[in-house]
Amino acid sequence: MIIKIILFFIIFGIVVISHEFGHFLIGKRNGIRVVEFAVGMGPTLFSFQKGETKYSLKLLPLGGACMFDGEDGVSEEDGVIDEHSFIRANVWARIATVFAGPFFNFLLAFAFSLIMVAFNGSDRPVVQQIMEDSAAQEAGILAGDEIRRINGERIRIYREVSLISALNQGEPMEIEIERNGEIKNVTLTPLYNDEDARYYIGLRGSGEFIKCNPAQVFQYGIYEVRYWVKATYKSLFMLIQGRAKKEDVSGPIGMAQFVGETYDEAKTYGVSTVVFTMINIVILLSVNLCIFNLLPIPALDGGRLVFMLLEVIRGKPIPPEKEGMVHFAGLVALMILMVFVMYNDIARIFR
Repeated sequence: MIIKIILFFIIFGIVVISHEFGHFLIGKRNGIRVVEFAVGMGPTLFSFQKGETKYSLKLLPLGGACMFDGEDGVSEEDGVIDEHSFIRANVWARIATVFAGPFFNFLLAFAFSLIMVAFNGSDRPVVQQIMEDSAAQEAGILAGDEIRRINGERIRIYREVSLISALNQGEPMEIEIERNGEIKNVTLTPLYNDEDARYYIGLRGSGEFIKCNPAQVFQYGIYEVRYWVKATYKSLFMLIQGRAKKEDVSGPIGMAQFVGETYDEAKTYGVSTVVFTMINIVILLSVNLCIFNLLPIPALDGGRLVFMLLEVIRGKPIPPEKEGMVHFAGLVALMILMVFVMYNDIARIFR
């Protein structure tokens, strides 16, 4: 249990610190004063001052913060605000500083994807086995076929096929395959499985393994991140459309449980499997944090970017006190959502 907790804190810490470091680095480069760079939340355990910035370690290792001077909509009547305050910085400098957090999460995911591909290779979308009496067999797909497109969407790795199959609700699929250098197009309608309560296209296996050379490491590293981006936004759309259940949404407690369960499965295969499995989770969480933070929701980076883009269009900023009220309302809504998610996580543990 101690190992699982430590692993979770390490994983979560890497993802959060990379995000906040993005804000910190680009903010500093643009001459914006950083008041505090904090790792964790809650009461301060340890801190030190270096220059104008206080560096803190908080009690709860869940989250972090990079706090800029004048960031939260402080009006000039509240005190003297110099040229190094956030609200006095050029609008494009502020946009770059806010965007840097999610972007650094993306860079982290890409860097770890390169490591994964360099050591473990990747999975080309080549069919290995066809299930008997399946939709794939009926459509005429054969083992050895390379799947190139599904419903016009370019397929680069086999897990994309599995993802599309898992999210399909019985809709027909236009599949482009390559067989012996020849391109063929087939139409396939997934069949419903009562036992698993989901639709299947009828393929077995995990694609064709490819050991990547240096050039392919970069190529398939991009494909790896692309896969996780697609998995994240497709899942998000399912949630918005009401096709996902509340049990499919997890917060820190649910993620900790997921890390623990994944560790239990991986440890039987050795230390290297545990390490690469945890790296995979870092990639997943980094991409999720990147996309979630870019949503145009008040209090998130995406919500702040909306106000800054409006400033670019209008030629003048939204009054800081009004923007602050909107972000405060968004923060309250996010806290309510977090309470709901945490309750759901706890209920799942004792179910």
